[in-house]
Amino acid sequence: MTVVSSWNAGFFLLQRGICPFFQVRTLTFGQVFLWSDNLAGQSSPLKRAEIVAARMAAEMGYEFVDVEVVKEPMGKFLRLYVDREGGISLDDLEKYHRAIQPLMDDVDYDYMEVSSPGADRPLKKQEDFDRAAGMNVEVKLYRPMDGVKVLTGELIGLNEGRIEVRGADGKVIAVEQKAVAMCRPLVEFDEDDLADDAPEA
Repeated sequence: MTVVSSWNAGFFLLQRGICPFFQVRTLTFGQVFLWSDNLAGQSSPLKRAEIVAARMAAEMGYEFVDVEVVKEPMGKFLRLYVDREGGISLDDLEKYHRAIQPLMDDVDYDYMEVSSPGADRPLKKQEDFDRAAGMNVEVKLYRPMDGVKVLTGELIGLNEGRIEVRGADGKVIAVEQKAVAMCRPLVEFDEDDLADDAPEA
């Protein structure tokens, strides 16, 4: 079994198809049946995976954040992001990885990563925007709007499908969420923070 883990990177990685124990397709975890034929009508394997992953996370006491498949030179990476109140540990990530891997057979991937989302994780769901309201965010657009493709400002929220941001001039800009490639919090550091982290001479 190939396992790569790191406290700094905060993820747990396993290569697909190399542990026979994980070839089980259907699993009941606690009182929640996580995979059933009812999911077959969902729009795509990734969407079905999202539903299953969210149920598993809830049953294990974690917060499901996101799932994505990214093609890289090494192959296709299935990445799941989970969190928990007070922070998630590497042991938590490993437990979740081992629990969820047998249920991801419908997704075409070569490697699976389970990681914590990080402070600048992209905002996608309504609850993400509700949680980040009042924070400074960066909004990247698919196409320029009035000659601008990247907006920054204070996030007001996601209202009726539009992301609302207050700019430095106090004006509120509303952008359709479907026109946004990415919206994420801006993680800012002041000079004192950087000085504290600098190695002593």
